[in-house]
Amino acid sequence: MTKGRYRLVIAVLLFALGMINYTDRAAVGILAPQIQHDLHITPSQLGWVFSAFFFSYAIFAFLGGYLSDKFGPKRTFGVAVVSWSIFCSLTGAVATLSPLIFVRLFFGASEGPMNSTTNRMVTNWFPRKETARALGFTLSGQNLGSAVAAPLVISLGYFFGWRLAFVVLGAIGILWCVLWLGFASDRPAESRHVTPEELAHITSDRSEAVLPKGSAPLRHYILRKSTWGLALGLFALLYPLYIFVSWMPSYFTNVMHVTPTGLSVAAGVPWIGGFLGYFLGGFISDLFFKRSENGLKARKTTTIVPLLLATMTLSAIPSVQSVSAAVILFTLSLFALSMATQSLWAMIHEVTPVIYMGTVGGFIHFLANMSGVIAPALTGYVIEHAASGYASAFWIAAGIGLCGALSMLLLVHNKRIPLHEHTSSTAPLTTRHP
Repeated sequence: MTKGRYRLVIAVLLFALGMINYTDRAAVGILAPQIQHDLHITPSQLGWVFSAFFFSYAIFAFLGGYLSDKFGPKRTFGVAVVSWSIFCSLTGAVATLSPLIFVRLFFGASEGPMNSTTNRMVTNWFPRKETARALGFTLSGQNLGSAVAAPLVISLGYFFGWRLAFVVLGAIGILWCVLWLGFASDRPAESRHVTPEELAHITSDRSEAVLPKGSAPLRHYILRKSTWGLALGLFALLYPLYIFVSWMPSYFTNVMHVTPTGLSVAAGVPWIGGFLGYFLGGFISDLFFKRSENGLKARKTTTIVPLLLATMTLSAIPSVQSVSAAVILFTLSLFALSMATQSLWAMIHEVTPVIYMGTVGGFIHFLANMSGVIAPALTGYVIEHAASGYASAFWIAAGIGLCGALSMLLLVHNKRIPLHEHTSSTAPLTTRHP
């Protein structure tokens, strides 16, 4: 089975999980008009439903990274996926607003470990020179899942009703978990499918997951300015993304007056742009990385430039009147946001030792996902109370994008992580730049 390249099997499994993760997550936004009608929910109340998910999601993004470091990504994903599949199914059983918020809280907690544990798995299974491509491919499944979600969920809702749609989506997650437990392992050295040649390739430019004696403790990597700069940058990238996940279907329905049939296209096509951004962005980021004498500077460039492009498209969305033009701008925005996001995750590898990758990545993800708590609720409030409605929401997202780019430019410095000057034969787990 894929002799000499078994790491690709792991990448495909993570890609598939990304599709499932975002399909399940996007389902509430896609079915929001039906849910609002049946449960008599206002736009601002719906915003709190969206934010409930991200509140617990952000907390467990950090805890999930810690758990993946402590117990391994295989076990962490096994528990997480079964849990979120159960709560996804239970969404179809709610009858009022309060239990809907309750279920969404637990659903968000279960999905929290997704990205930090994926980062941990990529760290274990891929050499540094393939990091951005591996992350780009695996994370691209998330946006492809959102693209598939629109026609899939709308079809399920049409034929079976929105309640049963959530049950079907939950069952798909359980099936993935069976495959994961059968084919995955925490590290390539633990897999009987990995050849000695492939193992040597994977470890060729990664040090062992052991810090030299006397190295800086975990709190140093949590508190350094580069970590906070990355967190602010990821916050700015995720803020508009969570608006799209939560409110884009409603925007096309309520503002652009798209029919349910047209919605499957209008709300699905932009996510193909996100898929391409992740996939192609990984190759572009790795190309810059290989050709640069300063790996961190290369990653910063391929993160900040696309983020600035995304702010331009976000600002332009309120000015267009046709559905086609709106779809194009949403698509370009998601392309740029996705390209920047996967490059930022690769940048974490340039400032964090392997042994702390899950925990530091989870901490960054926790801070960044506060955007998921703020963006849906604030957008719902703006839609309901501001005269310009959705336009103000998009302009706020563009402004946050500019702040995020500035934060990364000023706070993420091209410096080695300081280690104890007396090291063992273990190589420093840091960047390769001077």
